[in-house]
Amino acid sequence: MAWENFTPLSASLGGALIGLAAALLWLANGRIAGISGIVGGMRAAAKGDRAWRVAFVIGMLAAPGLSALLTGSLPRVTIDASLPTLAIAGLLVGFGTRLGSGCTSGHGVCGLARLSRRSLAATLAFMTAGIATVFVVRHLAGV
Repeated sequence: MAWENFTPLSASLGGALIGLAAALLWLANGRIAGISGIVGGMRAAAKGDRAWRVAFVIGMLAAPGLSALLTGSLPRVTIDASLPTLAIAGLLVGFGTRLGSGCTSGHGVCGLARLSRRSLAATLAFMTAGIATVFVVRHLAGV
């Protein structure tokens, strides 16, 4: 197991910032910070509804740059999968978010915080599918 990538301090800080952003969006706008819903609703949103969506996405895109300014560098990211594998994985994730009526951020972060039974079921399904996929790919297929 690759414990050298275990970073509890930065992971906890990142989780706290995600929770804070979700809580602030809920308190300020009464909106759920589900990324698939925010991005998916940008095109068809009314003018007043579009501004906060664009600001949220810009904030997500700007965050790595801010992190680099604060820490002096960005973490090194290595992706061992091929481009076709990444494309298929992205399409499956997109299909899953439509099928589940939301993504892990909407259901897992915001929905569970609101004690939504639907979000609990969706999050359990996401996690079960992810665990099963890793098991099959790493242990049965040997990839």
